[in-house]
Amino acid sequence: MLRYVKIALIGVVSLQALLFAADNIVNIDACFGAVAYALSMADHAAYPASIGPSIESSVLIWVAVVVIVGMEITTGVVAGIGAWQLLGARSAPAAQFDAAKSTGILGCGLAMLVWFGLFLCIAGAYFQMWQTTAGALSLEGAMQYAGSSALIALFVAMPERA
Repeated sequence: MLRYVKIALIGVVSLQALLFAADNIVNIDACFGAVAYALSMADHAAYPASIGPSIESSVLIWVAVVVIVGMEITTGVVAGIGAWQLLGARSAPAAQFDAAKSTGILGCGLAMLVWFGLFLCIAGAYFQMWQTTAGALSLEGAMQYAGSSALIALFVAMPERA
């Protein structure tokens, strides 16, 4: 039964990433605006000075949007492939099921890179998103998504019993 839970959890990582990507694509103007606002470092009262420049070039903002959405799609596809591989190995001996976990765990790792690396580290630390209400809410969500992906990766990586 735990194998099915692991398969479903990797599938949910895939679904979450693909849903975020789809929402960003469907709302591409709002997505661009949100990224532009974060990269502009506007409304920073608590720490008004920054260690580096803000980004206001529309070309660079579009590059950031493409990177974000591209990484979300990549995460969703890789995790989806991982779930499919686990589904195929669900009745296999423990060693084979363990061997089939790597792509799903990679999908979780990519999810951590998106929501921890891009959002918490770059947007939160460099662009200081925590200083605005919208930014703080985004960072809160990113922590939930990165943390849940990490927990899922750890759970799925647990060795199967023979």
